[in-house]
Amino acid sequence: MHILATATAFPEHYVTQREFLDALLPYWGTDPKLASIIERLHLRTGVDGRYFSRPLTDYLALDTFGKTNDVWIDTALDLGQRSIECALKQAGLHADQLAAIFFVSVTGIASPSIDARLVNRMSLSPHIRRNPIFGLGCVAGAAGLSRAADYVRAYPDQIAVLLSVELCSLTWQRDDKSIANLISVGLFGDGAAAVLVAGDKAAGHHLSIRGPRILASDRVFYPNTEEVMGWSVSEKGFNIVLSPDVPKVIVENLGRNVDDFLAEHNLTRNDIGSWIMHTGGPKVLEATQEALGLSRDDLEVSWETLRRVGNLSSASVLVVLDEIMKHRRPAPGTKSILAAMGPGFNTEMLLLEW
Repeated sequence: MHILATATAFPEHYVTQREFLDALLPYWGTDPKLASIIERLHLRTGVDGRYFSRPLTDYLALDTFGKTNDVWIDTALDLGQRSIECALKQAGLHADQLAAIFFVSVTGIASPSIDARLVNRMSLSPHIRRNPIFGLGCVAGAAGLSRAADYVRAYPDQIAVLLSVELCSLTWQRDDKSIANLISVGLFGDGAAAVLVAGDKAAGHHLSIRGPRILASDRVFYPNTEEVMGWSVSEKGFNIVLSPDVPKVIVENLGRNVDDFLAEHNLTRNDIGSWIMHTGGPKVLEATQEALGLSRDDLEVSWETLRRVGNLSSASVLVVLDEIMKHRRPAPGTKSILAAMGPGFNTEMLLLEW
């Protein structure tokens, strides 16, 4: 299985962290103590700026779940189409050559799902296999890539696309002053990413643009950890569940999980030349470094992605992959681990070779 191409797409509204904080404080900052907490939390996220689905002035009018979800559908369609079309152009493919589409998101809902609406909008094949996946959260970028790889392993003459669209700004709960919500409002942004995955026969025929081979994948579910991360869904929409134990869970599990995965293929961490990791946030990245015995330089692309666009939930690790594909491609033969963690709580890992 080969990754042929990657692409990203973002809304047009980019806001620096300082601009966002200045706009937010008059709304939430009537209490000086709360204002101080918000400013301290937001300036420690490692985020310089983020993309937003709408201008900041439009968000006050999005006062119901229905209104925000309508914006989610419209924006998801636009970003999804742009990112898939960009990936197809890079690979020299036409939309009707896609045999399967895997769509992941956790920031909105639609039925027909976004992938179905894109079949009509982009004239995808009417025989395309649709695989909408909801609820995996931050881990879904890695999980979706793994599922797409499984598909083309079974159908080696076919090409699949993974599409992630996460519009985290549309989940903001304005009357939730919990620390978890205050952090998420300052950390998460909006964006989309698409990845084309080809089976070995399809990749060998006429496709000249190739990324790494997908050698293997694995996943580990941690029992009784569903309260670590996720959503509490109500009539107001998505309310963040974010435990301070997330870094602890990563430190206690990720290193062992990666070592076990690599051992199955007679490898160790010393055989890995690059690490493609979900951005999470500063504490998540620091926990990842501790768990894997890595330096900040080893996760430089993840830190830089967090700084530029914030945490994009499932799209984050795919944006990191896109940056490495286009600008920091390892030498041929280099092995990489691509990994993310998310609600469940669980880890998804892929072993790549460039």
